[in-house]
Amino acid sequence: MAHDNKVVRLAGQKPVSRFSLPVELVRLRDTSGQSLKAVLASFFEQADDSLFALADRAGSNQDQTAYFDAMRELRLRRKAMTVSVLQYVSQAFNELGKFKPARSGGSLEEVDQDSLSLVDHSDLEQQVAIDNLTNRLRNRYQEPVRMLAARIRHLVPQLDLSDDQMPLSPEVICGAISDACTDLDIDIRAKLVVLKLFERLLVDKLSDFYQECNKTLIAAGVLPDMKRAPVGGAQVAPGRSAPKAGGSPAPAEEAPAAEGTAHSHGPSPTFSELSALLHQGETSSAGMAQTGAVLDTDRLMARLNELQGAAPQGEGDNVVPLRQQLQPLLQGPEGKRFSVGQVDSDVINLVSMLFDFILEDRQLHPVMKALIGRLQIPVLKVALSDKNFFNRGGHPVRKLLNELALAAIGWSEKRAGMRDPLREKIEEVVGRVLTEYTDQVGLFEELLKDFGHFMDLDRRRRELVEQRLRDAEEGRARQERASQAATDVIREHTAGRDIPEPVLQVLNEPWTRYLQWVVLREGEESERWLQAKAISERLVWSVDPRPVSSDTRAELLRMIPEVVEELRKALQEISWDPFATDAAIRDLELAHVDVFQKLVTAPVVEDKAPTIENFEVPEAPAEPAETPEQSEPAPEVVDEVTEPASVKPAEISAGVETAAVAEESAEIQSPVASAEWLAKADGLRVGSWVEMARDETRVRCKLAAFIKATGKYIFVNRSGAKVAEYHRDDLAIALQERAITMLDDGLIFDRALESIIDNLRHNRKD
Repeated sequence: MAHDNKVVRLAGQKPVSRFSLPVELVRLRDTSGQSLKAVLASFFEQADDSLFALADRAGSNQDQTAYFDAMRELRLRRKAMTVSVLQYVSQAFNELGKFKPARSGGSLEEVDQDSLSLVDHSDLEQQVAIDNLTNRLRNRYQEPVRMLAARIRHLVPQLDLSDDQMPLSPEVICGAISDACTDLDIDIRAKLVVLKLFERLLVDKLSDFYQECNKTLIAAGVLPDMKRAPVGGAQVAPGRSAPKAGGSPAPAEEAPAAEGTAHSHGPSPTFSELSALLHQGETSSAGMAQTGAVLDTDRLMARLNELQGAAPQGEGDNVVPLRQQLQPLLQGPEGKRFSVGQVDSDVINLVSMLFDFILEDRQLHPVMKALIGRLQIPVLKVALSDKNFFNRGGHPVRKLLNELALAAIGWSEKRAGMRDPLREKIEEVVGRVLTEYTDQVGLFEELLKDFGHFMDLDRRRRELVEQRLRDAEEGRARQERASQAATDVIREHTAGRDIPEPVLQVLNEPWTRYLQWVVLREGEESERWLQAKAISERLVWSVDPRPVSSDTRAELLRMIPEVVEELRKALQEISWDPFATDAAIRDLELAHVDVFQKLVTAPVVEDKAPTIENFEVPEAPAEPAETPEQSEPAPEVVDEVTEPASVKPAEISAGVETAAVAEESAEIQSPVASAEWLAKADGLRVGSWVEMARDETRVRCKLAAFIKATGKYIFVNRSGAKVAEYHRDDLAIALQERAITMLDDGLIFDRALESIIDNLRHNRKD
């Protein structure tokens, strides 16, 4: 059979070269899709029952309607939402390295001031709900998500993947949920109910999902021996694997991990490594190892249980150090003293050093230090019973300490008689630990969950307040910018002009308002703004035409109707009062009559262009009809000074010199920030906490917004209320003069552990 010339043979053709997923990721994409489908099916079944129960217990008809609307829409859109989520997650795999989860809002640094508009309240509510869900997932499944990310990065080392680009990350899954909820035909109240259901029901269903995803890659041979995920998104070297389960790693293998802890934020060191550093550094590890009867761990724990409820709290905000609290515990009958074993002694020393750092940390208010310091005995009991406490980043006790310290960083004591919900909540958490904890770490998990819920609600309230403040500040900044631009235009065109008072009033009130409106709506680079500036110039020239030439009268006759009509249209666009508009037009027409009367006796300057400076007047018709005024002979030129009265040159020179001297003296008196502090001001990120001196007191606040239009840094207190605002140079000077100091809002337990390791290594070198 002869081949037709038009037939293209595909044999031997090579596909277009492009990035293709490794086989392991293809398998992960397919299996995770099936698992996620089952998770969503379980969610929808439980959601229907939950919504019905909520509707039955609703306190108002409005709430009940929202629950029933959400239930009805979820039933109708169940399949479509499932398909939407699966397609979204699949897209994250197929576009690996390019995919970016959609966000409903961006940071203030990414906002274009010229196109800025107020955030819709419903969009803001939905964004906050999605962010809360993302944070819950990220915090709940931090370890399995990081391990999954490490394995994926290991498969595609050529791609630089951020955490939110990682397939199956909390950001991708929550982005898929947000995308699926977009088409729900319900109001924002019911939609928030749906998103809250996802937060309540879905979070607990993803534990097995992430385990199965990791198992899929482990079965494919991807880092099967990895037991701890690298911190910071670092890739695991192909030639190395984690120690085998159940085996104890050699000290030589763990030493590099310990070396990297303080500086490279690597995995936390094990207890054995910390113990080795204690002894090599010749620290006070022998302080508890006394001669005499030895308390074993069980007897030590029993005595700690007795001491826990009656632990001395010190006077005021003072905290009794752990070693001092343990002195009575080691005191035996008849003056005898007990000692503890070497391992228990090391644990006591490490916990004592941890709390020494926490209680000396200037980031915390003394009241909060006193509250957290009451947890020394319970934390010691946890560390004695679980040696992984020091190297397990996700340990509930460590996480609870971090959360308490992070919440307290911006806290300041309220006036007497004022309610303080945060302090009350922390006191409640500490009180429950002291009264309820014996040996069940699950109590800390319960408290962590409860405190996290409290902080989520508090954070959501503060974010709404801060968002309103940002919107107001950004709107005010744009208004100031528009007002300044309009004022500059009026000042530029009226300088040196003899403007009648009624026309000047029109320029300063309705016309300035119109110029501001154009800037706010179109921007200063728009064609509309250029036209408005040109109209301003023509309007001013029409009431004070300079210089006067033989063609000025004809030019005015042609231009005045255009100027009047442009003014009328402009005032109508901004909905100016019609009666005031008519009055303004009448004032302008009277001013034009006066101008024509003055032109009869005005001196004519020959050889001067009859056009206005800085704008081009359209050319007159080719052969204009001759008017009686044009046929009359031009008046004689009067040899008088035609320039307006002005300041004499000597006065100008003296004024300039005086201004120069004043400017120089101002520069000498006002401090100037160095480049180092200007760079620190530029590096201050939104959300950073600072402490500033105000009225002989220290106030803690955080940077809520940087307004690009005005260059202002807006600071708020923990309640979201505005505390201060600074321009860049003023902020740099305040930082330089220590009027503002930056606070470290990092995880306090991790910072304490890093400090201990640094000190122990330093002592070892000495």
